[in-house]
Parts: sequence; C-alpha cells; structure tokens
Amino acid sequence: MGNCSLYIHIPFCVSFCDYCDFYSVWLPADSKTADRLINTYIDTLLAEGERLLQKFGAAVNTAGLISVPSVYIGGGTPSVLGAAGIGRLLRGLAALLPSTPQQKPLEFTVEANPESADRAFLAACREGGVNRISLGVQSFCDASRRLVHRSGDAALIPERLRLVSEIFEGNFSADLIAGLPAQNEAALMGDIEKLLSYQPAHVSLYALTVEEGTPLAEARAAGGHCGGSSADEADRIWIAGRDALEQAGYGQYEVSNFALPGKRSAHNIRYWRMENWLGLGAAASGSIFDDEAGTGRRFTYAADAGPWVNPEAGEAIPVDVEELDRLTLMKETFLMGFRYIEGPDPALFKKRFGLTIERALPETLAKWRGRGLLQAEKIALTKEGLLFLDPFLIDAFGEAEHS
Repeated sequence: MGNCSLYIHIPFCVSFCDYCDFYSVWLPADSKTADRLINTYIDTLLAEGERLLQKFGAAVNTAGLISVPSVYIGGGTPSVLGAAGIGRLLRGLAALLPSTPQQKPLEFTVEANPESADRAFLAACREGGVNRISLGVQSFCDASRRLVHRSGDAALIPERLRLVSEIFEGNFSADLIAGLPAQNEAALMGDIEKLLSYQPAHVSLYALTVEEGTPLAEARAAGGHCGGSSADEADRIWIAGRDALEQAGYGQYEVSNFALPGKRSAHNIRYWRMENWLGLGAAASGSIFDDEAGTGRRFTYAADAGPWVNPEAGEAIPVDVEELDRLTLMKETFLMGFRYIEGPDPALFKKRFGLTIERALPETLAKWRGRGLLQAEKIALTKEGLLFLDPFLIDAFGEAEHS
C-alpha cells in the first residue's frame, strides 16, 4: 500500500496582502461570477484529482491502493469558497479518497481567514470531515493590517476565534506575524496573549519576510514607513514571541511552528521529513520519492488558474516535471529536515542514500556540535541552532557537494 498526503491549492483572494508572494487570483465581488469561477475550479480539481490519485496508486503497486494520512487545503483563501463551495469540494473528495480506517486521512486541515470563516463555513468543514482549522489571524492591530492591506477588520477576529474554538475545540491553529509595520514587541506580546486566551492547539509565528517583487519590498526600497520593521528588528520581536509561546507551553518544533503536546501538524511534518505528497490545483506542487534509488520526482502545476476555470477551452493543464537526482534530494533532505526540531529521519535517510547522516556530514556536524548548536541525543539543531539554519545549510550543502 502506498502512502501519500495531499495538498490542494485554492488560489482565490478578495484582496492581496503586500507581503504575500503565494500564487493567488482576485475573486470578483459579483456573486454570480464568483460562484461560477468557484464551482468550475472545484469541478476541475476533482476531475484532475481522480486522475492524479489513480496514477499514483497504479505507480506504487498493482492493486492501486494508497493511504492518505493527511490532507491540507491552503491558498489563497480557501474560506472564500463559502459553505456551499467547501461543501462541494469536500463531498467530491470523500468520493475520491480512500475511506477505510487504515487509509483515510487522520489529519484534515483547511486554512481560513477570519472575515470569511463564518459559522456556516466552519460547520460545513466539520460536516465534510475536516478536523483541523488553520486561521490566518496575523495581527489584532488594525494599523498594522491596513499598512499591509490585510483584509478584514481586527474587531471581528475575537468572534471568529470563539467560533473556531467552539466548533474545532482543542484542534485549531492560528498564524501571527512578527515585524509588521506599526508593530513593536509590546504589540506582539499583546497579540499572543489575546490569541492564547482562545486555547489554540498550535501557533505559527512568522518573522516578516520581505519577498522580492512584492508591494512590501517596493515600499521598503522607496523608504516608505509601511515597509515594516528592519530584518534585525523583526528577528528581535520574533524571538520575544518565541520565548512567550514556549513559556505558555507551546513547544517550538520547527523554525516557525509551536504546538501543545501531541498537537504538531502531521501534514507539515511530512514535508520536513520528505515523505510523499501530491499537489493539486494551480501552482500546487507534489513530490514522490524512490526510497530504493535515493531519487525523486516533483510535479508542479503552472501558476495559472486559466485552465482550471475555463476547461471548456480544451487547454491542457500544464505540469512541470522535475527529476530529483541523488545529490539534489540529499540537499533538499537537509534543507527541510533540519528545519524540524527532530532533524531528518535517520532511518529513511539511510534507506534512501545508503549511508548515515553522520557519514554524509562528519565535518559539518562536528563543527556545529562544537558550537553547542546541535542536540546531544539526535542529529538535529537546538532551539538556538535553528536561528542559524542558513549558515548551517551552507556548510552541509558544501560538504555534500564535495563528498
């Protein structure tokens, strides 16, 4: 039986945040046009999903059986689908995904924004088998939200957090950003205190990253006040937030992710451990690995929603296929695995590459262990070591390339 998670990308947004570089498209305000786009996109998703699951199943064994341990619906803004749209998608997925207890998803997450995560949407998620919501709070401060053109009124966030905590009690996540414009350390501490009063199981705390080509990058280049904190200031604010979350019982288990005991994101751990996942939707990407050969193959749909919302045009959905050779896959294993507090999976690494991580990186591990930034009992960075992930990876990549 094959084992493969599923990521589904919903590209629609009603507005665009200045810091975001994810692929998204504007959802028209006209409800009839929006409904047509949503329904067509979902129908195309389901048709393509059936083809994808059958292809993968046939590739892994003659019976074509796969298990799907986790599903994650992200975006964009999946909650703009509304109750009717998410219900349509979830019913279609239920008909496609394995349904036996041994095969069906144990974790099923949907991302939502507060302004569109109303009771009807959340109830439709729950009824459709979703057992985890990830709510994009980002900030409770209206000034910060306005300066980066984040949609929604901060005054609505507490109501939506109450709804999420009621419908998904003990199993929801929320995102915050450190280093936003008009934000200082005290403001982030206030955001964390407010958020934790609703008892999320999981918190993602991101340091504001200014991505090239975004409006935020342009504002910073122009010296505008809306360019956000400097990188050093954002990092300082983030570290204060990290410490506050840990003191509240949310253990850091990845660079930007914190969870109560037993509440880590199973889906994201599959990315960090480089385990099979399929991507579905415009700009979605998936990777399938050959554990015996130490190679892999990545499938990425073009960042173009056109073929998904206009299937009658007969245009094929373009997919880029990238072959991952042994060195590339090994480097990606380091890139993803050392983000995770447990480090790369040592058994899987040895199975794929025929050697241990210690043999692959003797000099790098010795150097960073000497600095006290590697854990004593596992091949993984310490909490402080995660702050130096980039220079660690430079060392690891260099050693891998010359070994």
